[in-house]
Amino acid sequence: MTDHQRPTANPTALAFDLGTRYLGIAVGNALTRTARPLFTQTMHPAHKMWEALDALIAEWQPAALVVGLPLTRDGGEQPMSTAAREFAASLANRYRLFVALQDERGSSQSARSRFADARSQSLAKRKNAAQLDAHAAAVILEDYLATAGY
Repeated sequence: MTDHQRPTANPTALAFDLGTRYLGIAVGNALTRTARPLFTQTMHPAHKMWEALDALIAEWQPAALVVGLPLTRDGGEQPMSTAAREFAASLANRYRLFVALQDERGSSQSARSRFADARSQSLAKRKNAAQLDAHAAAVILEDYLATAGY
C-alpha cells in the first residue's frame, strides 16, 4: 500500500497480474465487489506498455490500483514478488493513486477454472486463452474487494 489516501467515493479500481512478458488487466467496482477482465498487454517495449496504461487510467479514472503479489505456497517472497512491488511503486509514482498489493496465490488456477467453465457454456473460445492473465487480474481484484473493506 502506498502513502496515497485510500479512495472513498469512486468505486472503480483496476487490477494487474504482472508476468515476465504479459500484464493482465481487469476493472472492478467496490460497490458490487465484482471485476471483469479487460485485456492482456505485452510488457515490452516498456514505453508501449506505459502508453497503454496511461490511456487506461485516463479512460477509467480509477480511485485505486491493485497489483497481484506472487508469493510461495507458504506465503514467502519469491523473485516475482520484488518485480510486483517495484511495479506497484512505479504505478503509485506515475499516477499518484492509491495502490494496494494483493496476495495472488491461486488466482491463475481460478482464472483457468473460470475460463474452462465459460468454454463449456460456449461463452469463450480456445483463441481467448491468451486473455487468461486478464482473467487472473479479475480474480485478484475480486479477492481484494472482498477482503480489504474498500
